[in-house]
Amino acid sequence: MATSIRLSRGGSKKRPYYRIVVADGRSPRDGKFIEKIGTYNPLLAKDDEKRVVLDGERARHWLSVGAQPTDRVARFLDAAGVRERAARNNPKKAEPGEKAKERAEERAEKLKAADEAAAEAAAAPAVEEAAAEEETVEVAAEKVEEAAPEAEAEATPADEATNEGVSAEAPAEGADEPAAEVASDESASAPAEGAAEEEEAKA
Repeated sequence: MATSIRLSRGGSKKRPYYRIVVADGRSPRDGKFIEKIGTYNPLLAKDDEKRVVLDGERARHWLSVGAQPTDRVARFLDAAGVRERAARNNPKKAEPGEKAKERAEERAEKLKAADEAAAEAAAAPAVEEAAAEEETVEVAAEKVEEAAPEAEAEATPADEATNEGVSAEAPAEGADEPAAEVASDESASAPAEGAAEEEEAKA
């Protein structure tokens, strides 16, 4: 018969209370047991003396006849100084399981996709703004090009008018000069005629 030293649950819902019992390994957890050698109350503080109550002598007896403690009871026996518990080294204890790894990979992929989408969304407005700026520059250039011929067309009649004014004024000024020359010729000829008449009278 394989005898074990283990915990048997008692108490009520959400308020567990355990008995440390010696029982047949084939019997149910909370079923028939051979002997009760202590109690364990997880609701008490860890530094409370009544959290774990253990009969060390009976525990040593059952260990001497081949009873095997469970891991939790082995910790209690080690703390009570009844039997030293061999330290366990489980490097994979903190390693997540396969399903947890798959979920972590899915989350990482989702985060990566979300980051890429955010980057694309951030880059799109910049491209749109650059395109809009280029369009505005092109429109402004077209307006300048359209306005240049109109300005030239408007400036041409004015220039012609000014040119005509200059040409009209030039002949007028020229016309004044010949008239002045004629007048000067007439004035010069008048005294000459008067002098000739005087000479004829004297003669």
